[in-house]
Amino acid sequence: MKKINLVPLVAMTVGAAAVLTGCSGSGSAPKDDNTIVIDMWAGSEDDTTALNEQLKIAREQNPDLKIELRTAPWGDFFTKLTTNMASGNMACVTGMNSGMLSSYTDGFVKLTDEDLKTAGLSKDDFAPGATEILENKGDMYGLPFDVSTMVTYYNEDQLTAAGADLPKAGWSFEDFEATAKKATTGGKYGFGIGMGDFQWQALPIAKSGTQPVTEDGELQIGDSAFTDAAEWYASLVTEQKVAAPVASASDGGWGENQFTSENAAMAVDGTWNAVGYLTNDAGFKAGLAPLPTGANGNLSLVLGSGFGIAETCENKEAALKVMGSLLSKDAQDYVASSGRSYPARAESQPLYFESLDEAYRDQVKAVFDEAFKDVEGQRVSDNWAKVGTFVQPELVSVYNGQADMRTVLETAQKQFSN
Repeated sequence: MKKINLVPLVAMTVGAAAVLTGCSGSGSAPKDDNTIVIDMWAGSEDDTTALNEQLKIAREQNPDLKIELRTAPWGDFFTKLTTNMASGNMACVTGMNSGMLSSYTDGFVKLTDEDLKTAGLSKDDFAPGATEILENKGDMYGLPFDVSTMVTYYNEDQLTAAGADLPKAGWSFEDFEATAKKATTGGKYGFGIGMGDFQWQALPIAKSGTQPVTEDGELQIGDSAFTDAAEWYASLVTEQKVAAPVASASDGGWGENQFTSENAAMAVDGTWNAVGYLTNDAGFKAGLAPLPTGANGNLSLVLGSGFGIAETCENKEAALKVMGSLLSKDAQDYVASSGRSYPARAESQPLYFESLDEAYRDQVKAVFDEAFKDVEGQRVSDNWAKVGTFVQPELVSVYNGQADMRTVLETAQKQFSN
């Protein structure tokens, strides 16, 4: 089976973890030092190669600077970043993910329009909504190198055999339920229930038209509209019986794995996995569609990762120039042409589709065009990581009928409100 990347974005996860800590002088360089260090997660030779290609562009565009790259696997990166931030050893240019930002805002400079000018960048360079990815409470802490959103993947062979309609743009939640029910047959389920943060929240957000965090960064996961939609989501297992319960909290990719193993006809996952699903090793014909449209519209979030400048960086101007090069047209064209992820820079996005196999190129483009319409930046509260750590294990009990979603979310609201 083809490896499916469950980490949003390029998830450039490579080794070399040890370099993240205790490297004297390699993080925030002194003012008279022309060395700029970049910290980014990565985890394979391909990921390292891709990063080095972008690094090559940055070096070519900044011949007066010495630019160094430090990497660590995704699973270690943020632990080491916490240590580096506490010791004042953050790299001048540091990678950041939209869902993790709230825990690290103290480590990053708030970017101004003048900073963007120094970097040779403009907000207009980026796709609609992309600059919201690394914003928190109205302040910009970084700019993205790629964008993603959540969509519905489906097994066309399975749905056709069951006589179910295929998901398509503009479909409703009633359509979703009808398709899931019809596809629940012969020991197979219509839908793979989600366990990951993005995977389980996407449909409740779309159905309620509400994010579980306010624009001011206040937790509102106990909001009645969101809670109602989340209860509906759990009912896909407990009442409608169109999704299988989850065996263990350790099954973080449960719904996605149910889909790839052909035990479920549909699953919700990020656009970053489109190619992996469409070329699945199981050999079934897969398709994708935007999320269903709710009564309050079609709310979907734009997610992604990018780069920010460390608050402790003593050569901010040079760091901004390096960040600008990493997000320049040349670097973004490379990201797009390699097909590794969907670039954040608007003018580079068409190259991503040209990199795809003609067999599914048009479908991916059509769905991406629709799914990224009117997307909204993901909001996170100060304790957002703790909210996820609390809720995710509880989902097992919710899906098994041993706990109810409303109680879980209301408890999270009380415990983790700012």
